[in-house]
Amino acid sequence: MGQRRGGITALLQDYAQAETRAPERAVMRLSVLDWAVCGMAGRAEGGFDTWANTLTGQGPCTRFDGRTSDAADAALVNGTLSHALDYDDTHFAHIGHPSVVVVSAALAIAEARGVSMSAMIDAALVGAEASVAVGLWLGRGHYQVGYHQTATAGTFGATIAAGRLMALGDERMRRALGLASTMASGLKSQFGTMGKPLNAGLAARAGVEAAQWAAAGMTSAADGLDGPLGFGETHHGAGDDVPFAWRMCDVSHKFHACCHGLHATLEALAQVEGLRVADMVRIETHPRWLSVCNKPDPTTGLEAKFSYAHVAAMAAHGIRTANIAQFTDACARDPDLVAWRKRVAVVGDPTLSEMQARVTVGDAIITTDLAATDPATRADRCQQKARALVGARADDLWQAIEGDDLTRFAQLLTS
Repeated sequence: MGQRRGGITALLQDYAQAETRAPERAVMRLSVLDWAVCGMAGRAEGGFDTWANTLTGQGPCTRFDGRTSDAADAALVNGTLSHALDYDDTHFAHIGHPSVVVVSAALAIAEARGVSMSAMIDAALVGAEASVAVGLWLGRGHYQVGYHQTATAGTFGATIAAGRLMALGDERMRRALGLASTMASGLKSQFGTMGKPLNAGLAARAGVEAAQWAAAGMTSAADGLDGPLGFGETHHGAGDDVPFAWRMCDVSHKFHACCHGLHATLEALAQVEGLRVADMVRIETHPRWLSVCNKPDPTTGLEAKFSYAHVAAMAAHGIRTANIAQFTDACARDPDLVAWRKRVAVVGDPTLSEMQARVTVGDAIITTDLAATDPATRADRCQQKARALVGARADDLWQAIEGDDLTRFAQLLTS
């Protein structure tokens, strides 16, 4: 299917109506499991409890904090809590976390309307594909100038997912996307704070509300994305043509509890012998990561998740970066780690992709590429990660996903 006349809005409508394919559905099922365990673990951290308790809307939709509420509040809470640990999947085509936003929106609407798990997964899949397409259309300049693609592009993906489950026709879907264009927001300045996961929650809620309001008859600009003074023009969008394509199989799941920009480096560091006693560690990465996850002197656990120097120090001291419990304020301020991270030099190399890193320690030079993960390894590591986060409930969640049991799946989220 090629892009229809009408630009990005028409392309997104194509995704909303598309018949999904087995390879992408298989990856989406893993992402739904990953989303669930990240949200359950994020809730267990407890830092968002007081905030979540202020959201008291009534409805049938499950929230990680144990409440039920209307779809908009459920999407907001679940999007925020599932991104609270920054442990959810990333798509490097546009540097965004697609599932955290679209699954939160899709589950809320699916429960509100009583649809099946398989329909919810299909909606989340096309929503994720749509968010990546919008991210590609906006281009890297949008991200570099300071917008958080997870939230901005993600709002449109959430709108597509919600609108598909609500069976919006072309005209109302177009209106929903127009409404989303005036609601989408999110800034990279929030990285390292509670505002970053809130960006994801706000995007999920905006997608739900845009679809609901369009269904209720609210109108919007005929083309709120690439029309005059639309989202692209006002948000530093490149406006490049983006073909219809399936991209979900290229998503990367996180196996370290920190910014995804650090993962290729951590995979390389794991191969270095004698790292702890190294005099100097040189890390080469794509230059765009230098403005995202290169905090040289983090003082909180959240900031440590965005620091090449600190995760390298953790790796050198045998601290498992896959363990979310290790990213504490005490860890960020540990005198031994603070002293060791001064050995780390981080430089940009534009010949590396955003999924690659090169680490030099003495005579050893190791280059890693996250794109090299094969499907079998992905499934196995996702299952291992899920069990590490929530124990035996991971297997129950997977059975509910595979068994098309949305009710059981939702019940397990708050067990």
